[in-house]
Amino acid sequence: MKISWRIILLWTLPALVIGFFLWQGTFSPAAANLGNNTANTRMTYGRFLEYLETDRVKSVDLYEGGRTAIVQATDPQLDSRIQTLRVDLPGNSPELIAKLRTKDIALDSHPLRNDGAIWGFLGNLIFPILLIGALFFLFRRSSNIPGGPGQAMSFGKSRARFMMEAKTGVMFDDVAGIEEAKEELEEVVTFLKQPERFTAVGARIPKGVLLVGPPGTGKTLLAKAIAGEAGVPFFSISGSEFVEMFVGVGASRVRDLFKKAKENAPCLIFIDEIDAVGRQRGAGIGGGNDEREQTLNQLLTEMDGFEGNTGIIIIAATNRPDVLDTALLRPGRFDRQVTVDAPDLKGRIGILDVHARNKKLDPVVSIESVARRTPGFTGADLANLLNEAAILTARRRKEAITMLEINDAVDRVVAGMEGTPLVDSKSKRLIAYHEVGHAIVGTLVKDHDPVQKVTLIPRGQAQGLTWFVPDEEQGLTTRSQLIARIAGAMGGRAAEEEVFGDAEVTTGAGGDLQQATGLARQMVTRLGMSDLGPLSLEEQSGEVFLGNGLMNRSEYSNAIATKIDNQVRTIIEQGHQVARDIVRENRLVIDRLVDLLIEKETVDGEELRQIVAEYTEVPEKERFVPQL
Repeated sequence: MKISWRIILLWTLPALVIGFFLWQGTFSPAAANLGNNTANTRMTYGRFLEYLETDRVKSVDLYEGGRTAIVQATDPQLDSRIQTLRVDLPGNSPELIAKLRTKDIALDSHPLRNDGAIWGFLGNLIFPILLIGALFFLFRRSSNIPGGPGQAMSFGKSRARFMMEAKTGVMFDDVAGIEEAKEELEEVVTFLKQPERFTAVGARIPKGVLLVGPPGTGKTLLAKAIAGEAGVPFFSISGSEFVEMFVGVGASRVRDLFKKAKENAPCLIFIDEIDAVGRQRGAGIGGGNDEREQTLNQLLTEMDGFEGNTGIIIIAATNRPDVLDTALLRPGRFDRQVTVDAPDLKGRIGILDVHARNKKLDPVVSIESVARRTPGFTGADLANLLNEAAILTARRRKEAITMLEINDAVDRVVAGMEGTPLVDSKSKRLIAYHEVGHAIVGTLVKDHDPVQKVTLIPRGQAQGLTWFVPDEEQGLTTRSQLIARIAGAMGGRAAEEEVFGDAEVTTGAGGDLQQATGLARQMVTRLGMSDLGPLSLEEQSGEVFLGNGLMNRSEYSNAIATKIDNQVRTIIEQGHQVARDIVRENRLVIDRLVDLLIEKETVDGEELRQIVAEYTEVPEKERFVPQL
């Protein structure tokens, strides 16, 4: 069994300290002087005087300069046997010596021995040396621990990970779905391998490339691929590793990083999450972060300062480009900004092909069907999707991943973990009517996305779900499509009202109402699709990771705000009325679908459309609907 050096030191240091004090107590001059005559039984000085008066004392040996006496005396209670006792004497007692002589008692005095002083000197010298040696050993071992006390003198050293030949295991062939970004970065690799192709025509390769995009789109993966393809020295560091509590440490680390990079030029430096150190510098009002700003100033100087950094290419990644300092983004520092966005259909097919290389898929699995069902998924999402499908396959003891596992994995990733199915009750029937209401409106409204499936299996916070397949190939959305989505969102509440009455409506439509209200408000305030005219009254709301605020800034009067509320209410009421009319006119098919849904718990979109077509005409929708 391997014993850690920390455990050894944890036991050694206290043992040394305890041993030191034991040494001091055992080999002190007093202890050495008493020798083997030390008596275990002690006698008080008063009792000693009583023994002396009654002539019971036979002999007295004085130690420690007359402070301790070893007395041999008889005890009448023990048949007058002689016992050896130890007595602590007062400091100066010449009358005691006279009295002992008067009683004619054998008296002997033992002088102090010098060997106790020698042992005491050795004890005071050897143990501190051992203690200092143990601490030195601890200091040297802890110097190899990141952030350990041994690195107190190396705060200013760069913590970038260096690889002379980057073996990341990732090449450009392993990166899919972001072809435009990959082409931009292939030029960097070509320059590092064949710089004469560019210098011959007077071209200068960009000094820095900034990768911008939402989380999970593959920015770090691209950097790994560049490192793997280029075959040059590679430095990688996170932006947060520059900044420390002490002012000036970050700037020192930047200088040290670029010093090492210049010694190994040509080379690559990858800075992940550069927004941690590259934020916009303050105007001096209200204070600021001096350490971060000094680190940024040093980074700006090293990237494109007086001396320059020929042969060093910097690649940085961030998902918050709007908070970066403008001096950092100018040409000469980060000449290019490469947007790494969520992949389209073709990109998702390529990503799924890459991640399916080490997965055992059933021959009937269609990668294109999976890609069409996952609009908006990033590369990380797709990798997680196939991994979840593989886990489900192993759990179900199957030999290959089928579409059933992939569909269940998509549901799990999007909606959450599968819950316990509801028992047949009034609540289950009410939820079934709610979900069928969404499905029937989405099927019979021409401009609505087609239904993929309807299920009563709870997932996450939802007791039932209706899945639609959005048409992502259409880059623009029409007003009629937005109205159709609002009507589809109101279909669940409309079914509850028409079937059970206004008094039995439930809280299940809370999320639907939020979705419909949000769409209607955007139509009025941003898209100019209302009676107010083509006006943009609110700023576009964005994701927090792009640096946008959590609240929209309104630039209109109270009178316009009242009109906006009225227009939003009108659009919602129109969609609600469309949904109620469809539910009322198709009550027979809704009842049949509800009975089927309660029996099977999941009805796919194609079966639902076939049943609806038996009762009414289904609008033609030229969109791909993946089969389950």
